[in-house]
Amino acid sequence: MKRSRIGTGVVALAAAGALALSGCSSSGGGTDAGGGDSSAIITTNGSEPQNPLIATNTNEVGGGKILDLIFAGLVYYDADGAPHNDIAESIESDDAITYTIKIRDDATFTDGTPVKAENFIKAWNYGANAANAQLNSYFFEDIEGFSYEEDVEELSGLTVVDDTTFTVKLNKAASDFPLRLGYSAFYPLPDSAFEDMDAQGENPVVNGPYKLAGEGAWQHDEQIELVVNEDYNGPRVPQNGGVTIKFYATQDASYADLLANNVDVVDQIPETQLANFESDLGDRAVNQAAAIFQSFTIPERLEHWSGEEGDLRRKALSMSINREQIVDKIFDGTRTVASDFTSPVIDGWTDSLAGAEVLEFNEEEAKKLWAEADAISPWSGTLEISYNSDGGHQAWVDAVANSASSVLGIDVAGKPYAKFDVLREEVTNRTIQTGFRTGWQADYPGLFNFLGPLYATNASSNDGDYSNPEFDALLQEGSVDTDLESANSKYQQAQEILLEDLPAFPLWYQNVTGGYSENVDNVEFGWNSVPIYYEITKG
Repeated sequence: MKRSRIGTGVVALAAAGALALSGCSSSGGGTDAGGGDSSAIITTNGSEPQNPLIATNTNEVGGGKILDLIFAGLVYYDADGAPHNDIAESIESDDAITYTIKIRDDATFTDGTPVKAENFIKAWNYGANAANAQLNSYFFEDIEGFSYEEDVEELSGLTVVDDTTFTVKLNKAASDFPLRLGYSAFYPLPDSAFEDMDAQGENPVVNGPYKLAGEGAWQHDEQIELVVNEDYNGPRVPQNGGVTIKFYATQDASYADLLANNVDVVDQIPETQLANFESDLGDRAVNQAAAIFQSFTIPERLEHWSGEEGDLRRKALSMSINREQIVDKIFDGTRTVASDFTSPVIDGWTDSLAGAEVLEFNEEEAKKLWAEADAISPWSGTLEISYNSDGGHQAWVDAVANSASSVLGIDVAGKPYAKFDVLREEVTNRTIQTGFRTGWQADYPGLFNFLGPLYATNASSNDGDYSNPEFDALLQEGSVDTDLESANSKYQQAQEILLEDLPAFPLWYQNVTGGYSENVDNVEFGWNSVPIYYEITKG
């Protein structure tokens, strides 16, 4: 498969210079420059969010897709992953430690209140406070005053200067901090949210291009209806009347609706249709590289998977998986076998990491290492890999299980969960007693985003509770390095530790495979596999 890179659009930080993130802006409205019906509703596929629609407690794709439509942050990413200002007017720093952020004075929430500097600070303080147990608290750990152990209501590094200005002081230099600010964890919250967070999560007051259609617009396990927010005046001007996201039980159902023109845009093609979807859809088929990484995880807390025995079993299991064969037979050219833990579309990616041979099929070495592990403690029982069956994962999980079972001579099987949020609940609560499907759709276009949130000690999406001080140290060195090439080198060294420890089992890089109906135009899929919904026209 042809591999391509997408640039991040980051401005290099000079040692004594200022970093300013700037971008285009335009006044909003509802005018349709694309020639379609500005009142037409775009329909698409999605999944029931794991949690209420609170940005700091949403770290999965179903909820994230919604939040990115209904909120405007300081920054947004274009289709190529380049950052542009939305609420921000400027983000500046002389040292990559203290940032001065100025916001425009004409943005409002849907309850009529203005978006002020304090709305960002109050939202970030809420997300960072350990007492609130927010899944995305990790994203605030670089801000001065952050603590995992203590309840900190107000971070000392956040200061309101005036209604449209605030400063952020970090506890260490982070040259990619402005790039992170397009991620949903950094969205603002209205004052009313802090009076009733439950109400905010169910029917949120928002400030983005879209808003919920009204009370009951979120029909749980069925769909959510979004309409244009007429008060939004930022650069992401909707060219349609709204977006309805349907929570399909299976990808086969959404694909059938696509062929019948009953849904407008689908961003996942079922594995059963990968061989023929391009011929079915013609020039309406989408098959392009995206910042998506597929893996599965076995926590060290499970018997046989820690210490020397665990190290041997992890390497053996990884080398027992014939990734090339699975990609060829199941995915029909829509995946590329992984050689690291990130994505080829991210600047700094390389396929030349030391230790990457552990990701290559090696039947003889796998058997040898498994036998060495058995000499420490004999294996018994079935190795299970849990997955959500509503996401179309059964075929590859079964193929991985069959490959490992054949090579290692043990019972390996998939364990299906009917719904994604049910699986994630057990993973998040640490009650799951099996291996489980993991993966990553990037929050922002940088190598750190594939590494820090998933494998750093105490990180928000570190589902296997992995911890390695050497890895953490290299991550920190990279994050404070103001030279992008040098920083990426640190991240590559950090990945070589991951290849030794295998806290997760990299499988392949995923293309976004999707398509759109005959009813819509101007459909473009972004760097992170999500369609640019506000650009789509219909009618």
